[in-house]
Amino acid sequence: MQLFYCDNLPAEGIATLPREESHHCVRVLRMVSGDTLTVTDGCGLLCRATLLTPDERGCTIEVTERLPDPAPRPYSLHVAVAPTKNTARIEWFVEKAVEIGIDTITPLLCDHSERTTLKTDRLHKIALAAMKQSLHTILPAINEPTRATDFMAQQDAASQKFIAHCEGDERIPMQQICRRGGSVTVLIGPEGDFSPREIEAALAAGFKPVTFGTSRLRTETAALYATMLTSIINN
Repeated sequence: MQLFYCDNLPAEGIATLPREESHHCVRVLRMVSGDTLTVTDGCGLLCRATLLTPDERGCTIEVTERLPDPAPRPYSLHVAVAPTKNTARIEWFVEKAVEIGIDTITPLLCDHSERTTLKTDRLHKIALAAMKQSLHTILPAINEPTRATDFMAQQDAASQKFIAHCEGDERIPMQQICRRGGSVTVLIGPEGDFSPREIEAALAAGFKPVTFGTSRLRTETAALYATMLTSIINN
């Protein structure tokens, strides 16, 4: 199945595909009037539609049927991760995390961060491609980089909050305390780990310290591990 994205997709009626989606429909797939498409709005809505006008600048479609979500998730996941020095690594994480299932990604600016800028528009494009490839109906939000301590203080709504760091003996394996369902927020630090100040702020904000085992993981690996672990616990 080829999945298309349309952010203004209605549950019924007429819609117009974005320019890039329209170009792929007309120039790459060579679709013509009357062909059937499967379309999502990236917010959980999945529909079957008929191509009315095959225009590479903006294809007009008519929604004919609302479809059930093929892979509903009983949880929501927010991973806040420090951008890696090599941007290719954080881009790899975004792609793989979307394939597995994630709702929100926030780049964290930490005391030990080696990178403080990030092209979130590029991450959005990577997330969109991964969503369509994996046939998901949720396009994760890619937030702008946020100071770590500010982010920690803003996460009152999450039902489960974890910080993965490498200091001390108080950490518990995440799989032992992460429960099925609800909203999960996981903090992943930079290559130099969170600073003691940031760890203290996280604990004060209600984040539980967790470990992913005895191996010291790269930032992007730890972020993906948290994503996979949350998915496994909920399946």
